[in-house]
Amino acid sequence: MTLLLAVDGGNSKTDVALVRADGTPLAVVRGPSSSPHQIGIDGTMEVLGELVTRAARDAGLNGDGPVADVGTLVLAGADLPEEEVALNAAAAARGWARRVVVRNDTYALLRMGTSAGWGVAVVCGAGINCVGVGPDGRHARFLALGRISGDWGGGEDIALEALWSACRSQDGRGPATVLERLVPEHFGFETPDQLATSLQQGAVPRSRLLELAPVALRAADEDAVAAALADRLAAEVAGMARVAIARLGLAGEEVEVVLGGGVLRARHPRLHAAIARGLAGVQVVVADEAPVVGAALLALDMLGADRGAEERLRRELDHHLRSDGDG
Repeated sequence: MTLLLAVDGGNSKTDVALVRADGTPLAVVRGPSSSPHQIGIDGTMEVLGELVTRAARDAGLNGDGPVADVGTLVLAGADLPEEEVALNAAAAARGWARRVVVRNDTYALLRMGTSAGWGVAVVCGAGINCVGVGPDGRHARFLALGRISGDWGGGEDIALEALWSACRSQDGRGPATVLERLVPEHFGFETPDQLATSLQQGAVPRSRLLELAPVALRAADEDAVAAALADRLAAEVAGMARVAIARLGLAGEEVEVVLGGGVLRARHPRLHAAIARGLAGVQVVVADEAPVVGAALLALDMLGADRGAEERLRRELDHHLRSDGDG
């Protein structure tokens, strides 16, 4: 039985799936972040190793030797060429699959969301990134290292701006905003200062700040400060996509731009309306499927699977994830 291994390693969670060559999922497991930017390459391999073992056990495999014939690992922290080389070497050494490839997670989004197999993908989860692939095979990428490489707009940036605005609303340095109430209320506090103090003292883990991104974006229809945050994010998303299109020489062509990641999959009305305006004349697609589906599709490509296998995988793997609460 030919099997494929698919991994989506994000900044907040990791999904691992074992799938038959005909697209039938055998096991899907979820664990914590496996981003090498957060826990290093060795830490990434340890997290993935535990999840692969769990998936193999759930699939009824004995775990001796490779658990799959091919494997595609898409990771949020595989940004630089040297990082991809190091991650590929580390994954190959683990022997989870006879043939394994590590790629940035934007490639899974692009594969999952485009009808032609090429176009532009923008992912916005904890961070933001973009990749473009032309019909001639050329690639356009960004460093995607955060503010040090000119990036702004992931969930973490939105959350920090929301808290910053809430604090300044409270003490009078900034304009009044409903975020002054909504931001601390989300954590059970009455004022932004109380939340800031709890973050400083460690009573509230800084990792929970990401929870503020949807709070801020939901408020965008009723509050000018929150609206400005949504509009700024929309400008960043559209700007990255337009630059990728220009680099590929596809300006004026029929290009699909795929949006993914938790922030964009939520389809906040003001945010998506602003993105659509910023990408007028371009077909914008929101990929609702979980990123591990894209990883599995890339693995199917390695096997040369047929259309039927792809359709079965999309239908059954996504259903499995939704039934387990992925949404």
